[in-house]
Amino acid sequence: MILHLYGDLDLVEAGIQELASIVKIEQSENGIPVQIVKRSGSLRVSLENGQGYIAFAEQHHFFRALGLFVEYAQEMGRFDRTEEPRFDFNGPMLDVSRNAVLKLETIKQMIRYMALMGLNGLMLYTEDTYEIPNRPYFGYMRGRYTTDELKELDDYAAQFGIEIVPCIQTLAHLASALKWPFASAMRDTNDILLVDEPQTYTFIEEMISAATAPFRSKRIHIGMDEAFGLGLGRYLERNGYRERFSIMNDHVSKVLDITQKYGLKPMIWSDMYFHFLSNDQHAFHYNLNVDFSQERLEQIPKDVQFVYWDYGNRDQSVHERIMNRHKEFGSVPLFAGGIHIWGSMSPNYGKTWMSTHPALLACKSEGIREVLATAWGDNGQETNHLVMLPGLQLFAEHGYSDDVTDAVLRTRFAACTGMDLFDDIVGLKEMDEVPGVEQGNHYMAKPSKYLLWQDILLGLFDKHVEGDAENTLPEHYAKLGNWWRTSKEKAAAPFDAIFGVYEKLSGVLASKATIGIEIMRLYRDDRKEDLRKIAEFRLPALHKQVDELRKAHSRLWMLTNKPYGWEVLDTRYGGLLARISSACQRLLDYTEGREGRLEELECERLPFDTEFSDRPLTLNVSGYHRIVSASSII
Repeated sequence: MILHLYGDLDLVEAGIQELASIVKIEQSENGIPVQIVKRSGSLRVSLENGQGYIAFAEQHHFFRALGLFVEYAQEMGRFDRTEEPRFDFNGPMLDVSRNAVLKLETIKQMIRYMALMGLNGLMLYTEDTYEIPNRPYFGYMRGRYTTDELKELDDYAAQFGIEIVPCIQTLAHLASALKWPFASAMRDTNDILLVDEPQTYTFIEEMISAATAPFRSKRIHIGMDEAFGLGLGRYLERNGYRERFSIMNDHVSKVLDITQKYGLKPMIWSDMYFHFLSNDQHAFHYNLNVDFSQERLEQIPKDVQFVYWDYGNRDQSVHERIMNRHKEFGSVPLFAGGIHIWGSMSPNYGKTWMSTHPALLACKSEGIREVLATAWGDNGQETNHLVMLPGLQLFAEHGYSDDVTDAVLRTRFAACTGMDLFDDIVGLKEMDEVPGVEQGNHYMAKPSKYLLWQDILLGLFDKHVEGDAENTLPEHYAKLGNWWRTSKEKAAAPFDAIFGVYEKLSGVLASKATIGIEIMRLYRDDRKEDLRKIAEFRLPALHKQVDELRKAHSRLWMLTNKPYGWEVLDTRYGGLLARISSACQRLLDYTEGREGRLEELECERLPFDTEFSDRPLTLNVSGYHRIVSASSII
């Protein structure tokens, strides 16, 4: 489409050039004339009698409007549409602390899509993946960003009116940093800083100074979530038991003194205040039965914004009640929802959809003007960050409308990314939402993960696959493999590589998901010839499939991430390949008479978790180390 853009272009000209190839526009005086007007009020796009018009209030509104204009101009001859922005801050938190540190170009690619979606906020979750002067072991061999790299990202985002807010940790979740000798005097537990230790606050000031230096924003997220062991390690040895609510307040106050010194506007996760003030000692996450007496509330430090995070609640009214409890702190919270890509081999868009719609509707009903889409990378970031894009589209559309349907998302996704891949990326949920798992996969079953990494001869999950799943899983994954092959062929880089990984993963699972059960039955029936064929033909073929998957996954990782962290997944694949070879040898030793029995196959198979006996595949296993063996690998 050829456009002649004129008017208030100073703030947006550079960004237009970056986005032109996505929206497929060229600029020429011979194109459709489109007047650009910066003014207060709602976002407006129109095309009447061959004359276009775009009105915007904030820089990021323009880029959304540009995408809308092109979309509508291609669909209809004339239009006049307005949108009222619902949020003042809306965008993703990218976890670059769980081994996968995104390349700058990958983040820039995300920023371009964000701009057309109309998003204006980006947080980089960096536990130790940024450099601190004179702390060479902080982020050592972890792919940490240099100050110059972060400045480059900030400059790039600023073209589109996108604010990058550093997000660090100043209490818990610091195991990767605290494992080094330099931190020994500052360690309470393996991942929590030692409160009241002077060296701790010197270190925190260094973190805050380094993390904020590259960015224009004066905001900073200082973390402090999930500090359940606060005061229960070396602090307890030093000081005896002290109420953790008081310890938390003292620590927050000291850190706020530092942020004030640097003229910053800090925010923290709010879950620990709910936890420490809960009247239910067994409560974990945002229990509403809390002691928010005036006396308690007055003790909580002021001048900090609280961030309410919730990634699974499906009840809008519950969200609203928790939001109202947050307001008792004296300020309106920021809400953080989740795009579920963590702890698994594939995204869970069923749960993302079921939890995000009610959460964002609650935000709008309760006057929450700032929202965040977290995309964590727990357990090694086996799932690529880029598959979060449909979830980002969901957050974006809720930012400008209340009527958000899949049809709207599908159309807008194509307009904002230039790709017809919405259904394909969302469809990746089928890797885990297999027959036998409830629609939506609310309990986060992860069969594509535990069936990939589980040991063939030990079969820790085989009891959950026996029965109907034996017949459905191979066919299910074979069909998915065909789907991803088609998706790969129509996708551009790096999305073709993403679907290439899932094509090969589906092939591995179609071969491997039930082979342990089959081996067990053949062994018990003493069918040595059939076992020999598995050892000589099927397991070597599976070995080749796994190695091809490993190579495809490695190519994707190197395309989108820094190389650090891949060694962890390489080790997992290497272990799987070695164990397939061992299974071949063990079966041949048995069938050729060198072993009279195989003790691994003599052992009765038990359910991994008896709680799921009525829905056996619905297992949300916490991590690789529990999947691969009943023995300790740590």
